Formats: sequence, structure tokens, C-alpha cells
Amino acid sequence: MERVKLPKGKKLIPGVITHASNIVEHPELIAERLVRFAKRVGRDNVIAGADCGFSSQATYHTEVHPTVVWAKFEALRDGARLASQQLWS
Repeated sequence: MERVKLPKGKKLIPGVITHASNIVEHPELIAERLVRFAKRVGRDNVIAGADCGFSSQATYHTEVHPTVVWAKFEALRDGARLASQQLWS
């Protein structure tokens, strides 16, 4: 597996949930993605993030219903917790 050295003081915030789908990612999938990044750049250098904002244009009208957005954020939280357990235990 290739290891990548980030510049000093830099962190990686990969988008592990998508803004363009009404499908809520499973926390285990999110954790898998985060662990993959952490193994390459170091666990201290990864912060879970969204792929983008939840509006694909500057109109600020989201394509994803707010209840789905919040479910995605909950899945992001839970996936990050799972990844942390794997990486820090």
C-alpha cells in the first residue's frame, strides 16, 4: 500500500458521503473509506467530510431532502466513530 506524506500542518478531509444522492451511505462503508485514507496518510491526518454542499448549483435549493441530509450526517458521525475505534484501539 502506498503511503503519502502530507505537507506539515495539512489534514485530509475526504468526502465520504455524497451530496447528489438520496441514498444514505452505511456507516460501515464510511468507516471503510476513512480507514483506507488513514492508512495512507496517517490516522492523525484524516477528518471525515461531505463530498460537497447539498446544493449542486449556487441556487441553494437542495436536491436532497433535509431529512435525508441529516440522516447522511448521522451516518457520517457513526462511520467516523467506527473508523476511530478501528484506528485507535
